Amino acid sequence: MATPIDTPNEPEKRFGDLNLSIIGLGTEYPPYLLQPSALDKLCQKYYPESPAMSKIRMINQYTGIDTRSAIGTVDHPMANMDRAPTIAELCEVFLKDGVALAVTAARKALHEAQLSPADITHVVSTTCTNSANPGFDHFVCKQLGMTQPVEKVLLHGIGCSGGLASLRTAANLALGSSFMGRKARVLVIALEISSLLVRSELDSIDELQETRIGVTLFSDCASALVLSNGIGGLEAEPVYELLGWDHRIIPDTEQDLGFDVDPLGWKVVLSPRVPKLAGAVVAPTFADLMQTLPSLPPAYKEAADFDWALHPGGSTIMSGVERSMGISAEHMRASYDTYINHGNSSSATIISVLDRLRQKDMDEVAPGGKVKDFVVGCAFGPGIAIEMCMLKRNLSHVRRVLVGGEVTPPLSETEPSEGEAEGEEVLEAEIDGVKKQNEELSAKLETVAPEVPDQNEELKFEKGSLAEALNGVDLD
Repeated sequence: MATPIDTPNEPEKRFGDLNLSIIGLGTEYPPYLLQPSALDKLCQKYYPESPAMSKIRMINQYTGIDTRSAIGTVDHPMANMDRAPTIAELCEVFLKDGVALAVTAARKALHEAQLSPADITHVVSTTCTNSANPGFDHFVCKQLGMTQPVEKVLLHGIGCSGGLASLRTAANLALGSSFMGRKARVLVIALEISSLLVRSELDSIDELQETRIGVTLFSDCASALVLSNGIGGLEAEPVYELLGWDHRIIPDTEQDLGFDVDPLGWKVVLSPRVPKLAGAVVAPTFADLMQTLPSLPPAYKEAADFDWALHPGGSTIMSGVERSMGISAEHMRASYDTYINHGNSSSATIISVLDRLRQKDMDEVAPGGKVKDFVVGCAFGPGIAIEMCMLKRNLSHVRRVLVGGEVTPPLSETEPSEGEAEGEEVLEAEIDGVKKQNEELSAKLETVAPEVPDQNEELKFEKGSLAEALNGVDLD
């Protein structure tokens, strides 16, 4: 029997003309790219060989991620101490290097929105890799030079769903301002520094003989957007219009997915139920969202009629949504591209995907060569929560890029860099490669699984359960 879903939106309730627009987007990945060999180097340097370590090193070769963005190389001092860094040491790096990334991402979004920091009325931020008080958003605003009264909200405890949860929160704040006849220019910021958790996770793999594949997936990123309610003067044209959203929690799943605070950072919590629970909730959420949007053109009815911006938690999550929704990898081309070239940066990734999707080289690989006007955004997080929204893309929008000065041009977000997907044949080959790697890993795990004792019942590998193992930790 399917688990009942908590559905906050009744079908008869409808979204009208919200007049909400994303008028600027900015993504900042750090300059370093970690290949799978980086994790192997740390494993060999600091940990003895063991069944669990052997398994995680094998999985590391088959994630489908070519490179993961990180604030440092494999020789970063924090990854090469005689122990894992403490949460205090991690916080120090986050507030230094991480805040710098967030400031740059925010400046890019403001530049495209043709706004100054003084124009911002609200700031909504999120992270799951820092718990400082005041929060990182305080320091970002300070470095941006915001001296005007700004309403700030910092969201925590929502993991990979944080980017869309922040957009939803920003939308509700903007609508409140619209109700009072006031302008709203909401800066949304997502920041995650995951790479320096590597030693803590490897410690757990070594000491507890747990299969913790999150260590092979996560990366660092800051992303930002500006949401406008259209009141109060001239502004940049929309990149996307925000038409509606849906948020729900699958009841009684708190123990299935989480990210627990630990003296050495944070630890992923998951259960074997996660993949099926997450996969099952996409279709009903999409159906309910569609019922709240009766004014969509007649050509937009089924999932395949839209482009999709899915949080790329892992390749099996993406392929699972493909199957359940009857869409292709090309519908989620920006999700695959981001995953292959940067990995999973938790909450910051979905805004990066939206930024990537609207770039012209992504248009070349649209399904059937036809770019969609409407885009479904979707992400999962602890709870288990699902965030979904409907966006209308402005296909005539010309991307306004900030380069030079204090802003470091990103490796792949301004123009495709060497090794990034450029054209239909390259991206399709990379996507096929990701899927083939998962098939090969499934076969390899079936041969080694009987030899590998796993003391963590929630993470045990059974035959044919690669998707469950990968999907589970991919979500956060």
